[in-house]
Amino acid sequence: MKKHTIESWGVRVSVAAVLTLFYFFWTHNHNVSDLAVIFLLAFIVAWGFVTTQTFPRLTPKRLAYSLVYILYLFKEIIKANLDVARRVIQPRIPINPGIVEVRTRLKSPIGRMILANSITLTPGTLSVDIKGDHLFIHWIDVTDIDEQKATEKIVAGFEKYLEVIFG
Repeated sequence: MKKHTIESWGVRVSVAAVLTLFYFFWTHNHNVSDLAVIFLLAFIVAWGFVTTQTFPRLTPKRLAYSLVYILYLFKEIIKANLDVARRVIQPRIPINPGIVEVRTRLKSPIGRMILANSITLTPGTLSVDIKGDHLFIHWIDVTDIDEQKATEKIVAGFEKYLEVIFG
């Protein structure tokens, strides 16, 4: 068997295992036969959509940064939910909506996609478009229209992890 083939199998098995773990933690299903079916289906999906070019090589550093990124993302989602809830319950809703342009240092298309989706997952922000290394974000309360300052407020926290994971 060629090294490339072994590597591609490894990547697909890894993706299937991660997806199965997500399923397990989400559903708390301990039934081994269900988990085996989920793993098989996840492997089929990984076989059709994942290549060694689209999925970065799994290293301990990338794995650690991925776990920390998930925790960071959850923290940001909670903070944004509380911020939006505060705005809703105030007698006068303090919003200043608008679209801002931010710049990303991420070179990987999958990294940019995950960045855009992460921004959209946080209430109060919505990724509208990506053009090259620029993202256009609808922001519930535009505090800075300056690209560099808006990038620092919206993108920088996510980017420091995604840059290590995806390059």
